[in-house]
Amino acid sequence: MTRQNSEQTIVAAFERELLPLTLSQIAPLYLVTPQTKATVKYAQIAASICEIGLVEPIVVARDRDNPNMYTLLDGHLRYEVLKANGRVTTSCIVSTDDEAFTYNKRISRLATIQEHKMVLRALTLGVSEERLANALNINIKTLQEKRRLLDGICDEAAELLKDKQIALTSFRILRKMKPMRQIEAAQLMVTMNKYTINYARSLLAATPDNQLIAGASPKRFKGISREQITLMERESANLERQMRLVEDSYGVDHLDLVLARGYISRLVRNERVLKYLALHHKEYLPEFEKITETENVTP
Repeated sequence: MTRQNSEQTIVAAFERELLPLTLSQIAPLYLVTPQTKATVKYAQIAASICEIGLVEPIVVARDRDNPNMYTLLDGHLRYEVLKANGRVTTSCIVSTDDEAFTYNKRISRLATIQEHKMVLRALTLGVSEERLANALNINIKTLQEKRRLLDGICDEAAELLKDKQIALTSFRILRKMKPMRQIEAAQLMVTMNKYTINYARSLLAATPDNQLIAGASPKRFKGISREQITLMERESANLERQMRLVEDSYGVDHLDLVLARGYISRLVRNERVLKYLALHHKEYLPEFEKITETENVTP
């Protein structure tokens, strides 16, 4: 037996050098609406570009029909901010693939704790609080809260939540709990995949007094006792665990069912087996027929 080797060429996803382009050469895939320009995200991008410049270049692809034109794949908000600021040119990353799906549908959002670490790093490098707050389009008080995010949060709870998007208020709520309860609350958040402020408040309300720090008092829900909240919390966690078990075994179970249905289908198509079932096990035939009827509609 001979093995035939073949060389495979790996095509680079981007051209090696940034390309300076005029904004008039770039054609956006969609228009940024006035409603989008009124959002916090747009304001943050605008403030960042105004304070420290364009950190991440926009991504374009060469127009196949017009060599002087380019299609904007990623960075529509940055593009609009540059236009609004009177910029005429910008340096662009040129993609060798004109599929915008690659960029717009695979976004990894920055987790709250990751943002906290970035803020600490910037402050450590000497960036002033005022300049950093302007770049993030937030006030000094919010920046200081981001800086102190993990104060009073135990390392184990922080590790569980390190890659999650959680509101700053939820961390304030966790600080009212003792370390062991913080870990339990973080585990429940991860298990339930719920990181909302209301869910954090419900966990605090279900926390016994001996698991709260001195002076902490959870908000009480009218008409619901702490025991009822604790029971709901426990039942929700159990339900979530059961769902995860079903998800883990779904593939194997589905394969087993497909094989079983195929076997039953072969039995029913056998005339001798069919006659035997009709004579001795009439009750099985209707059920077997129902199973085989679904054979042609299964995806």
